[in-house]
Amino acid sequence: MLRQPLHLSLSLEQFPLSRLGRLRLCSSLEDIVKLCDDYDETRREFFFDRNPAAFRVILNFLAAGKLRLLRELCAVSLHDELNYWGVDHAHMERCCRRRMLTRVEEVAERKRKEEEWRQRRIEMQRLPPVDETGYRRMMSRLREVVENPQSGWAGKIFACVSMTMVVITVISLCISTMPDLRQEERQGECSQKCRHMFVVETVCVAWFSMEFLLRFLQARSKLEFLRGPLNIIDAVAILPFYLSLVVGEKSTDQEDGKPGTGRGYLDKLGLVLRLMRALRILYVMRLARHSMGLQTLGLTMKRSIREFGLLVLFVTVGIAFFSPMVHLAESELAPTAANVPHHSFSSIPVSYWWAIISMTTVGYGDMVPHSIPGQMVALSSILSGILIMAFPATSIFHMFSKSYQDLKLEHDKLWKEETGAALAANILESRREREAEGDGIWSQRQGSGETLFPSLGGD
Repeated sequence: MLRQPLHLSLSLEQFPLSRLGRLRLCSSLEDIVKLCDDYDETRREFFFDRNPAAFRVILNFLAAGKLRLLRELCAVSLHDELNYWGVDHAHMERCCRRRMLTRVEEVAERKRKEEEWRQRRIEMQRLPPVDETGYRRMMSRLREVVENPQSGWAGKIFACVSMTMVVITVISLCISTMPDLRQEERQGECSQKCRHMFVVETVCVAWFSMEFLLRFLQARSKLEFLRGPLNIIDAVAILPFYLSLVVGEKSTDQEDGKPGTGRGYLDKLGLVLRLMRALRILYVMRLARHSMGLQTLGLTMKRSIREFGLLVLFVTVGIAFFSPMVHLAESELAPTAANVPHHSFSSIPVSYWWAIISMTTVGYGDMVPHSIPGQMVALSSILSGILIMAFPATSIFHMFSKSYQDLKLEHDKLWKEETGAALAANILESRREREAEGDGIWSQRQGSGETLFPSLGGD
């Protein structure tokens, strides 16, 4: 137990809404008891059943005005203590506050998933009523197949077919951009190859539509399902196919009904169809459901938003600095190069493209400075780009490694819980079958007049 004398009367005036600030203004014993766990009137001591390490941090803040997250202190515990003592998170240093809130969000997300799995385990262990057994079992089995490929052979086959359809869709999208097929599309013709491509696309979209409906049916919360990022991507990728069918039908009616007119409208419809068809590339995002690597990438980008923001800021500043410099060097010191279209730095906006590809060390070679000052600017731009890219790369790499380890541990834990839940469900099912068999034997013996425990002695 920590006994700490307090002499913070002047400091507490700055924090009247904190627990200690309100305790200082209490005038009765009832008010004091409401704010603390116990109070000794003889010694005038207040007792709080709280974390002493976190209290030292908060006490130091109330005395000196500095609130930081110590390495040996749990971030979640400090967050709870700040809420208890009535100290606003905004008083904490920005770096410490970001680290604390990030950890709190991670723990909250983990608790939410653990609660979902706990409820799922309870549902699997619970013996449903006879009239609901079929429906519940069907929904539970459907959920296992579409959401968990490791649940059995059905889940693995479902996941393999889904990934195969994604690969086929991407290949068909690439083939559809071949010159001969595009020429047929412009001329309004449709060869046997074009028909085969349409059949392949139709089969893939039909599978994706069926999968989307199955996921929607098995979802416990339909609203949460529709809010999911991957589900939104699925809808955006599927809808263009059906919209293109409707738009294509309307364009055919327009062309047949009014020959020689509405050509601009048909061109716009054709452009809309091509844009919609290109949205099929979003099917690649479906691989994130079955790939831990893609899930790790998404989690890393979510956790490293600040680092990516700093990277964009550094690159933007570099572009804004080197573009005017190379324009000035080439337009003033190498005026002959400005007359060459392919090597022209005629304006600062045109030089933005050169600055981007130079700072990212891509260097396409379409724009090259010819003067010595311009080449010096190019060298400075390349070196600055290397340094700028290296600054946040280390932090992002460590975040990627940490995210991968977290996802791996989480998947292993969920797999163990799922295996335990399935084993418990099988045990309960076997027990129920044995009880049913025992009841049947008992009823048969009662009907035949036999006794369950015959007499051991004879007359």
